[in-house]
Amino acid sequence: MSPTNPASPATEPTPTPGRAGRAGRAEHAGRPADLPRGAARAARTTRAARTTRADRARADRARAGRHRVGRSGRIAFVVLTAPIVIGLGIFKYVAIGWSFLLSLSDARGTIALGHWVGLDNYRTLLSDQAFRDSLLQILLFTVFIVPVTFAASLGLALLVHRIRRGRALLRTTFLVPAAVSYVAASLLWKMCLFNGLPAGIANMVGGWFGAEPVAWLQSTSPPLYWVVLVTLRLWLQVGFYMVLFLAGLQAVPKELYEAAALDGATGRRLLTGITLPMLRNTSVAVLMLLFIAAFQAFDEFYNLFNSGLSGTGTAPVQTPLVHLYNTAMGSQNYGLGSAGAFVLTALVVGVTLLQGRFTGFGRSGE
Repeated sequence: MSPTNPASPATEPTPTPGRAGRAGRAEHAGRPADLPRGAARAARTTRAARTTRADRARADRARAGRHRVGRSGRIAFVVLTAPIVIGLGIFKYVAIGWSFLLSLSDARGTIALGHWVGLDNYRTLLSDQAFRDSLLQILLFTVFIVPVTFAASLGLALLVHRIRRGRALLRTTFLVPAAVSYVAASLLWKMCLFNGLPAGIANMVGGWFGAEPVAWLQSTSPPLYWVVLVTLRLWLQVGFYMVLFLAGLQAVPKELYEAAALDGATGRRLLTGITLPMLRNTSVAVLMLLFIAAFQAFDEFYNLFNSGLSGTGTAPVQTPLVHLYNTAMGSQNYGLGSAGAFVLTALVVGVTLLQGRFTGFGRSGE
């Protein structure tokens, strides 16, 4: 054996690949190579718990933020809707309830509740010949104006629907009268179109064909005032219901027309076989709206024939609302006027429900 040289440095043991790999994996895992396995596991558990607590804290902060946002949204909703709800409650529902109580009391010249008479106001009103005549007149007006407006609106919608260019302009043009006030339109018809003077537009156009000037609103034999009423109502309403029919026509699938065209269907067969059946729901809704609007007629009848409360008795035709307005505001009999309002409301609701039953409007599957 050769002697050992004390000056030569000690030879470092070369690490084996296995130990180096384990140390690298230990350091990569976040655990020093010289830590015991149990200590490394404890360190990982501590870091996991710290991470879990941090996540929980962030979730709590997010939940608290959502709670604050939700609470702020509820407060804003209450603040914004409270004036509308309070206004509706006071000026609509409380007023309806008060009116019903007035209909059960003898309220003459006052709206204070006092002398209760029960159903006497209803019996008095139903025995009033003027009120029954007004119901008959509005019934005749409804029977005539509803189908005429329905047919005019549907025909105009069919014509506009066929037009490819300028449809939006035509739709807007016909819809503009629906935004006009009934009062303004009535005064326009009364003072400009049918004022009875030779310079009136209707008499001027008639003069071109040799016709004599006509007092449209004062003529009762024949009753030419119906021409004024019907033309005014048509001008105001046809455009609105035309838009409803246009919406229904645009919802009809084009494939139905294409399939019918392949079978040789054209013109009237397409109208009666596809268009009208597909417009059933729209037609029922339009009829219901027209009926309700006809029974609520007031502005044109009052403004065309009357210049004030004292002139309501001289009108050649009165609707129930005009008669009740004269009773309540002219005679100051608020109890009788309130009773008439509820009678008319019950009549409209009853006929509307009857119409819905016959037409099937509102049933499931419609």
